[in-house]
Order: sequence, then structure tokens, then C-alpha cells
Amino acid sequence: MRPFETLRYDVSPAGVATIALARPDTRNALSDELYDDLLAALAQARDDGAVGCVVLTSTHPTTFCAGGRLDTLGGDVSLVERHVGAEKFPAVFSALGELGKPSLCAANGHALAGGLGLALACDLIVARDGARFGTPEINVGLFAFMVMALLYRNIGRKKANELLLRGRQIGAHEAERIGLVNCVVAPEEFDAVVTEWAEDLAGKSRVLMRLGKDAMYRQQDMALADALAFLRAQLTLALSTEDLGEGVAAFFEKRAPVWKGR
Repeated sequence: MRPFETLRYDVSPAGVATIALARPDTRNALSDELYDDLLAALAQARDDGAVGCVVLTSTHPTTFCAGGRLDTLGGDVSLVERHVGAEKFPAVFSALGELGKPSLCAANGHALAGGLGLALACDLIVARDGARFGTPEINVGLFAFMVMALLYRNIGRKKANELLLRGRQIGAHEAERIGLVNCVVAPEEFDAVVTEWAEDLAGKSRVLMRLGKDAMYRQQDMALADALAFLRAQLTLALSTEDLGEGVAAFFEKRAPVWKGR
């Protein structure tokens, strides 16, 4: 396991890989170093057969991720260098989408700007009560250009427009109401709920979860006819797995399935 400078990486006996952003001095502001560590940690979790679920969270007491560092927007850097340097941010989005395993954002604090993008790139979001969410870039003369791609794929257009154009931060309960997060949990129950969700995900058939997760990511931008044709082929693959037979047998025998991963 490679050492990480900006995050903590741990795998539990239940097969949950926890990636915790750990730059509290900057409120986990996005940087090249953080992107590099995130990409490496996600690749490690993807390739580890013992991992069945990835949890993305933070060690900061009030902030998941505050977004990019404003002090890096100046300086003597050419536009070409800035453009090339921005490729790591969407690379993290793609890495989460192509993980082949479910990802859960444990938003234990504020997820703002690019930090909201990291949260939205995960399959599920459990939010701690008191966390705030938003794309405040417009308030400093910028715009949430790359985050909007995920925002429009997660919530309704008018609410996405409101967040992007007004730059207003919303609370966790409003985020749940508009479908931005899956659920809001009281601080004293947060860790237990995250563990329950993550271990439930990690306990599913790894091969079926891989087929399903890949299909979720790939079909989202297909035309309907193309999506249905692709998904029918994925269903045929699923029908060929041993785990499907085991799952059906366990259901009728009223016992827990014993997954073989094939």
C-alpha cells in the first residue's frame, strides 16, 4: 500500500474501504496532491478483491471538502497550463463512475463547490445534519462549470439552475428534499448509519454489483433504444453467473446467500 499525504485509507474486515480526506488545515481544499492521492486510492480499492464498497469522507469536524483553493487562481500560469492542470478533477469523477464497486459519500460536513462535485460523483450520499451543500463559485466571479455536469444528472433542472446561478448554500434537509442526498442523519447516529449502509453494500454479490454498477455508469447518456439493447446484454451476462443461482436458492431456502463472486 502506497503512503498518502492528503488522505487516510483503511479497509475493514467487512470489505469497506474508507478514504478520508485529511487536510484539515485547508478544509480539504482540492489540489494536485489531493487529486493524485484520490486517484491512487480509488485505483487501489478498485483492484483489491477484498473491497466491496468504498466510503469517501473527511477527518475535518465540520467540512467534507470546501472546493478549490482560491489563492491558486492567480499567479503566472498560462491558460494552456491551467487547462491541462484541470484534467485531474474530472478524472476523479470518472474513477468513481468506473470503480466497479458501489461508492458512498459520508458527508460529515460542508460539501461546497468542487467538494460537492466529489460527493455527487459517488453513488450514494449520507449527510450529517448540519452539513451545507452548494456551488458558491458565482459569488467570487467564477462558475461551477464541471460540477454542473453531475448536478444536472442528480437533481431537477430548475433546482440545479438555482444552485448554479444564485450560489446559495442549502442545508442537509433541503438537500434531501430535492434529491441531492439520500438521507440526513443526526450527528450522534452518523457513523453507525454510514457503517450499516457500507457493510450492506459490501455484502452483496461482487460480480453482480460489478455488472450493475458498470451498467449504471455506461447507460446514463445513451439514447433509450441503445440503453435497452446494452442493458439486455448485461442481463444475459447476469443470468450466466453462479451467484444468481445461489441467490435464488438462498431465497427459497430462507437462508443468507453465500456469494462466490462468479
